[in-house]
Amino acid sequence: MGEQVAEPLRKFASSRICKVSGFSTELVEFHSEEPVLHILFIPGNPGIVSFYKKFIEAMYENFEGRASITGIGHVSHTKKTCVTRRTFSLQDQINHKVDFIKQELQDTKIPVIMVKLTVALYPFLTRNKGSFKQDFIGFISRSSILSAAVSTLSYSLGLLPTRVKSFLVRRSLGPSWTSSAVDIIATNLLEYQTMRSILFMTLTEFEELAEDPDWSFIRSKQGEIAILFGDDDHWGPLTLLEEISKQAPDVHLAVEKEGHTHAFCCTDAGSVWVADHVASLIKIRILSAET
Repeated sequence: MGEQVAEPLRKFASSRICKVSGFSTELVEFHSEEPVLHILFIPGNPGIVSFYKKFIEAMYENFEGRASITGIGHVSHTKKTCVTRRTFSLQDQINHKVDFIKQELQDTKIPVIMVKLTVALYPFLTRNKGSFKQDFIGFISRSSILSAAVSTLSYSLGLLPTRVKSFLVRRSLGPSWTSSAVDIIATNLLEYQTMRSILFMTLTEFEELAEDPDWSFIRSKQGEIAILFGDDDHWGPLTLLEEISKQAPDVHLAVEKEGHTHAFCCTDAGSVWVADHVASLIKIRILSAET
């Protein structure tokens, strides 16, 4: 009988809370012993980086331990990082990420690659004026009364027993979502202050995205930018892809057609597919260019 070759043990991303500009911040990360690059991942809204743990782990496996990866969450978007009686705008969250880079990555000697999701792509995106969903979300975020009502409802649901909360979330989202994604929603989104923070950031996002994308900036960096669109994603409609291809033809554009949704991080298959896509782009456009 031949000897069995033991498979390497799978590594899991670690999570921790660190202070950035005085605010508690959630990180999900891998530290490579011999990295050739560092990937910084920034989520959209909600900015709960633990949603993307499977995605970050799949990215790390793609690079076979040669990349350090850090995912950073938004201030006050989780129960652990909640700041009482304060909300944070889109610009506040951007400043927070800049402060993190200065604090943690300033002296990094290897390339730092930024991977961002949806509105974290500002100033690359603009509001989808043809989306009823965006109109509805914007309507709620603009109303202090409705925002407070939605936040209060979330808080009330959060008072239910854990099993009941998880059951309701599962019934609302469908069976394809992972148990960890359901638990993250039940733990963090069913809180008054986190929901207020998310809705206030949404309000300021819509204010910023009412303007056209910063085409001059995009054109100046187009050789360094790659954007993945969904086949049917109102946050990044294909009409925007067409506009980018005209305004900045050297931006690498791709469309996902495998059936994964905007919430790809909440399914194992979606997390792995997007991680494979992103990793292959980095290998081709960054690593191969340096060898």
